[in-house]
Amino acid sequence: MSDSRTPEVGRFGIWIGARANPTPELAYHLENLGFGALWLGGQPADLKLVEAIIANTSDITVATGISNIWTADARELAAAYHRVEAAHPGRLIVGIGAGHPEGQGDQALKPYAAMVEYLDVLDEEGVPLERRVLAALGPRMLELARDRSAGAHPYLVTPSFNEGARAILGAGKLLATEQRVVLRQDAEAARELGRPSVDRPYLGLRNYVNNLKRLGYGDEDVESPGSDRLIDDLVVYGDDAAIEARLSAHLRAGADHVAVQLVQASDDDVAAGYTQLARALGLPRDAGVQG
Repeated sequence: MSDSRTPEVGRFGIWIGARANPTPELAYHLENLGFGALWLGGQPADLKLVEAIIANTSDITVATGISNIWTADARELAAAYHRVEAAHPGRLIVGIGAGHPEGQGDQALKPYAAMVEYLDVLDEEGVPLERRVLAALGPRMLELARDRSAGAHPYLVTPSFNEGARAILGAGKLLATEQRVVLRQDAEAARELGRPSVDRPYLGLRNYVNNLKRLGYGDEDVESPGSDRLIDDLVVYGDDAAIEARLSAHLRAGADHVAVQLVQASDDDVAAGYTQLARALGLPRDAGVQG
């Protein structure tokens, strides 16, 4: 039986990009650590990976973070949503976004209008408002997220962004904010590992750069490869207490949920990194994160 309510995501979840090759086995590990949601970047309309992960876990919420409206056909995405929902009710959130103009050509010059049309199709195909969120940075897209979805999933932002976003979204709408974390205590080592994930490609994409300037960063901050000030604000590092404090700052500023993107070196033990992160956030499974 379908459940149109927005699934619980808890305070902290994990964001993993498609290039990181997320697997059902890793999702099972994250669920057992107590993370409330798994956000999967760059997901196609067929939702096959999403379905496989949901089928191999018990209760973690799985969300697309995001499916790109220029490449994920709306009717195919809706059909996939209904397929997954029928098999695994109440586990899926569809996150959608317009990506960035540099990658889409002339068609992406009017992302707002395209998003409205996309949402119209999802309405026609019966995808509930409560089961979709929008990748929203600017005020107009945040207003659309408020009116036509369960909330917003902003990417590459600081806690101060959440204050303005919450003012637009209002109470009762989900604000699930992405945040990078590097498990290093030395500032230089953390910047060396975290900076490339900000610089390439985001400091070359005008929608992200414009949003960072709205948040108060100057040209010298957003010029590639990014100032130390910018990187320190966008990539959390330090000991367990420092990481927990910085992530909780998002919650104090108005976010409901922080989707943590753990930036790791190629030779890091991936599972151990997530275990350390869960410990820093106080998420042993028996402590619970849902609700």
